[in-house]
Amino acid sequence: MRGGRLVAAVSDVSFDLAPGQCLALVGESGCGKSVLASALLGLLPGNAEVRGEVRHEGRELLTADEATLARTVRGRRIGLVPQSPAAHLTPVRTVRSQLRETVRELTGTRRAQLDDAVAGAAERAAFPADHLDRYPHELSGGLAQRAATALALVGDAPLLIADEPTTGLDRDLVDRTVGELRRHADDGRGLLVITHDLAAAERIADRVAVMYAGRIVELTSASAFFGKPGPRHPYAAGLLAALPERDFTPIPGMPPELDALPGGCAFAPRCDRATDACRVRPALTGTTACHHALEGVHA
Repeated sequence: MRGGRLVAAVSDVSFDLAPGQCLALVGESGCGKSVLASALLGLLPGNAEVRGEVRHEGRELLTADEATLARTVRGRRIGLVPQSPAAHLTPVRTVRSQLRETVRELTGTRRAQLDDAVAGAAERAAFPADHLDRYPHELSGGLAQRAATALALVGDAPLLIADEPTTGLDRDLVDRTVGELRRHADDGRGLLVITHDLAAAERIADRVAVMYAGRIVELTSASAFFGKPGPRHPYAAGLLAALPERDFTPIPGMPPELDALPGGCAFAPRCDRATDACRVRPALTGTTACHHALEGVHA
């Protein structure tokens, strides 16, 4: 709800994610990606209305009560690297203290081995050992991101949701973080990465889901998306074309507000392929939700 109005922040979203697989969810800010992640973990505001089904390890998550989610799902079965890590770190406790508690609770490590386990968890996320006794307000954005990543990786959860995990990191640390997250999937766990960084997505993803105005408009393999034949939805093709190493041509206009979506195809006002047919909202057919899907963009 926004100002007493019902906002369809995410709608008609459907995908599966197998163990050992990484799905990258990409799109511009305000398209509903983080809202979707919050819905999966039951972290939406109290006035949110949620319909549908989310199944993980045979458990239906959308109908699970808060106690079940807090005690048996979050952290243990589904890990989260949050989009705003500083807001998720306890402000009155050091990083070391928070890592110690998380390691103890999720792994059962004995007290005598906790220090070594904490050091290993920090190293895994490239968090510097000499910063472990700092409080969250003493960390830069990049350090807070690495602290949150270290906490999320501790339990080796069967599913990890990483929401903009490379924000605030330099390229070397981006590469290291992407490598560690990829190892999480390669060890037989599911990985959902929400990112603006298409270069990181290309390195880590098995499949790519492109989100626009609260809907998935393309869902395809990473090899097809980044290589040949290339993306089929004009918006997805525009995201790639905007990269400096590609055409460096931005998509004209801005995404619509989720409480003021146009009728029909939400991308039509920004699309040079739009016709009268786009007054009807296209369904996701095959890999693409578009009346005028592209063919062989990179062929």
